[in-house]
Amino acid sequence: MALDLSMPVLVVDDYKTMVRIIRNLLKQLGFENIEDAADGTEALAKMKTQKFGLVISDWNMEPMTGYELLKQVRADGDLSKTPFIMVTAESKTENVIAAKKAGVNNYIVKPFNAQTLKGKIEAVFGEK
Repeated sequence: MALDLSMPVLVVDDYKTMVRIIRNLLKQLGFENIEDAADGTEALAKMKTQKFGLVISDWNMEPMTGYELLKQVRADGDLSKTPFIMVTAESKTENVIAAKKAGVNNYIVKPFNAQTLKGKIEAVFGEK
């Protein structure tokens, strides 16, 4: 799957500052079509009405966490192939393993910079 900078990217985080930071990093990398959602429930609703080329979601959110969102996305036939990157402040091994088992494409631990984000996105899309 090729990396398309014009594809819509969905940033999911309940912390507005983090949404802004990720949005700015994505813009630095050349992405222009960036949507956001405040939690998994809102993200899932948006994903059912619009096709996203990539989802970057925080783990810890209420009422629906990024982990629950990931599981719902993977269980939905129309959404299951959507590339998904999980962002978290915790690098707990069990969380990484749980996310991998649930079908996450990649994992980023906060704090991170544009270079880290770029590397994770390129790894998902198989580009060097």
